[in-house]
Amino acid sequence: MILTYIITALVAYLLGSIPTGYLVGRAKGLDLRTMGSGNIGATNAFRILGKGPGIFVLLVDGLKGWVSVAWAGILVYRLMQGGARPDAQTSEYLRIIGGVCAILGHNYTCWLKFKGGKGIATSAGVLAGLIPIAFLAGLITWIVVCVLTKYVSVASITAAAVLPFATMFGGYSRLMIGIATFMAALAIYKHKGNIERLRKGTENKFGAKKAPPGAKG
Repeated sequence: MILTYIITALVAYLLGSIPTGYLVGRAKGLDLRTMGSGNIGATNAFRILGKGPGIFVLLVDGLKGWVSVAWAGILVYRLMQGGARPDAQTSEYLRIIGGVCAILGHNYTCWLKFKGGKGIATSAGVLAGLIPIAFLAGLITWIVVCVLTKYVSVASITAAAVLPFATMFGGYSRLMIGIATFMAALAIYKHKGNIERLRKGTENKFGAKKAPPGAKG
């Protein structure tokens, strides 16, 4: 069983590590790491590559998280156990491992020297598959705060802060609350650069004009 968990973790990490924004940018002859905020996630893709590519990056990054939760561990288990289905507890462990490792893969992709995105879209996909009620609460929070402030980073940080409480009041297990807390802390930590720019008043608002190559917004 331990081997099943290890392989699930590896598969989910590799799935999450696909650097969608970087690949889409390179297809257009651009390197997101040297433009805008320097991040390969959906927000910078929107800013630099435009609406269409940005939506594509957002959806694919989210899908990486959802697939890792919904399918990765289950398929690995069935392949290694002769087609048998995991019991409820094992299934929960497999889904949690898949989700957490997909986020780690996105945030610390091995293909770009372990420098990836902030994990918001991938985390959203994981939450949608793992704790949908908490995901819905986080999504509503994100939309409201983004509309009010025009800052994607502020919306993402606020939604992350709400996540553990939404999981708690959603009636999920202590394990899920712990996982939600870990995900929230990681998301906020990955926004440390944004927090610093917010403090200095140099953070870009949603809908701002594209930054020139090499600019750090």
